[in-house]
Amino acid sequence: MDKYLIVLAGPTASGKTMTAIKIALALNTEIISADSRQFYKELSIGTAAPTALELSTVKHYLVHHLSIFDKYDVSDYEHDVISLTNRLFKKHNAIVLTGGSGMFIDAVCDGLDDIPDINDETRKKISDLLQDHGITCLQELVSQYDPEYYSIVDKNNPRRLQRALEVYFQTGIPYSSFRKKQKKKRDFKILRYALLWDRDALIERINKRVDIMMHDGLLDEVRTVYPYRELNSLNTVGYKELFDFLDGKCSLEDATDRIKINTRQYAKRQMTWFRKNDEYKWFAIEETDDIISSIKHIVK
Repeated sequence: MDKYLIVLAGPTASGKTMTAIKIALALNTEIISADSRQFYKELSIGTAAPTALELSTVKHYLVHHLSIFDKYDVSDYEHDVISLTNRLFKKHNAIVLTGGSGMFIDAVCDGLDDIPDINDETRKKISDLLQDHGITCLQELVSQYDPEYYSIVDKNNPRRLQRALEVYFQTGIPYSSFRKKQKKKRDFKILRYALLWDRDALIERINKRVDIMMHDGLLDEVRTVYPYRELNSLNTVGYKELFDFLDGKCSLEDATDRIKINTRQYAKRQMTWFRKNDEYKWFAIEETDDIISSIKHIVK
């Protein structure tokens, strides 16, 4: 009998968690997270991680399974998810994979390209560039050496920028050139869906979500990890802006406004990433029941 991985993607604040739970309940199955920000157990409010009630409604995997101090990359994630699917498909015909981290979703669906190992000297060189000159330097270099990847990468994610530069400095070949090889063959079929929102409506949802996060104690959560602010895992929207507030660089109001702006920009990059893949079937959240019926028709 065929096994199916049901991928539910979409931009931040689009309602993926709620929709994934609805799909999982209809299929009597479980959920694997594809949100790289929700991996860390110290981060809940700012990452919009599933609530305790949501986690108890449907079993979720790879949520809060790491510490911000852990080293974890997309290859580790691919390994973990494939191991999970091997186990979960023994009791389910379908599994839901949901999140907004396009690179992590692609790693599961398509596999990772055979990128050369990076030596310690090159890693240190790129790390020193970030330390000495900041993320702007990395952005400029990736834009110069690999404009194709720069057009889709999360430009505020130093890990992604470092990786691209490590590959280029090691091989002289753009990182994007290693990302076009043949897909890995998986032991399951893949159905890809993505939530579609009107731009203005999504902006309103993002702004409202940020206000709710602030009300729910995001600043206190940020204070608990403030001593470790230099960690790559904390160089992310919702945290870095409030670090600046705690440093006295801006007002709380300005920091909150910047979170909203940066989240909107992040959502735009997510949309760009998912739209480049024509395997996705886009749907409005009001059409969820129809999508579930369609999935049930396919997954016997």
